[in-house]
Amino acid sequence: MDAIGRQGIQDMVCAFYEKVPEDDILGPMYPEDDMEGAKERLFDFLMFRLAGDSKYTEKRGHPRLRARHMPYKIGTRERDRWVQLMREAMEEAQIPQAVADELNAFFFQVADFMRNVPEGSGIHFNPRA
Repeated sequence: MDAIGRQGIQDMVCAFYEKVPEDDILGPMYPEDDMEGAKERLFDFLMFRLAGDSKYTEKRGHPRLRARHMPYKIGTRERDRWVQLMREAMEEAQIPQAVADELNAFFFQVADFMRNVPEGSGIHFNPRA
């Protein structure tokens, strides 16, 4: 965390959310009218997990990530795209490679934990439909 600081995390989150609305896989999963809220929640969560900042838990309690993501059907396709866009965001935010390598492992682990669709089910959820 010290290598990128608060601003590095903010830059990474902003770069990620610039990509989401136009993404054909992730875009439909995010409410158009709450993109700023989603950005704030991710920033607060990353500050909590990476820097020990308590703002996220003060506002939202325990992360309960899997439960909070249950309304969305998340398979390997969604996981992989989330990780891909986050990698691109880290590059744009100029996160040093050593830090990016650590974050990639963390992001993959978290994104993989969110999967809630059995592989091969062909089920994909579009909350805008």
